[in-house]
Amino acid sequence: MTEPRFLKPQTNSHQDTKTQLLEVGYQLLSKKGFSAVGLQQILTTAGIPKGSFYHYFASKEAFGEAIIEHYFLQYQARLDALARTQTRANQALYHYFAQWYNTQQSSCDVDKCLVVKLSAEVADLSEAMTKALYQGYEQTINWLAAQIEASFESGDMALTAISAKSLAKRWYFAWLGASLVAKISRSNAPLDEVWQMTCDSLNISAELPS
Repeated sequence: MTEPRFLKPQTNSHQDTKTQLLEVGYQLLSKKGFSAVGLQQILTTAGIPKGSFYHYFASKEAFGEAIIEHYFLQYQARLDALARTQTRANQALYHYFAQWYNTQQSSCDVDKCLVVKLSAEVADLSEAMTKALYQGYEQTINWLAAQIEASFESGDMALTAISAKSLAKRWYFAWLGASLVAKISRSNAPLDEVWQMTCDSLNISAELPS
């Protein structure tokens, strides 16, 4: 999914401990995955004692769930801001997927999407984290569907027999799958395919913005 630069560690001395843990945890999990990151690494990186961690989170699994929920809370704010800054809904969709493309390229090692990183990993590890991811999927798909519906109404996208919600799901799942295959194949070809498909539907040139 498009990856705004969320949850970066901040230097604000008044930042509360829980938020600091979530931000550091996001950075570690988005780069290494859930299983590869140990609790001690989280504590050392955050500079926080174990007692403070367990004051906020009952377990590492609960911590992972909280990171996902915090991520999607900020992600929704970013999506709403994107919709407000674009005069046309199809342009909002274009910039959304352009950002997704740019952050999921095989050569890009920073700002990888947390959803792409964790989707395949946590399904068999944690019911709570899986549920949080699914709820986040639904939140994002609803935003996509709203932009698609607005594009239908404005005439920027041709009406189809497929509902806006169904089309949003198809695009989202196609992009999520392409991101995973791009990672496995170490090739941008899967992303190129879904990018072309999406731009064709949006009636926008497939050239990526600079």
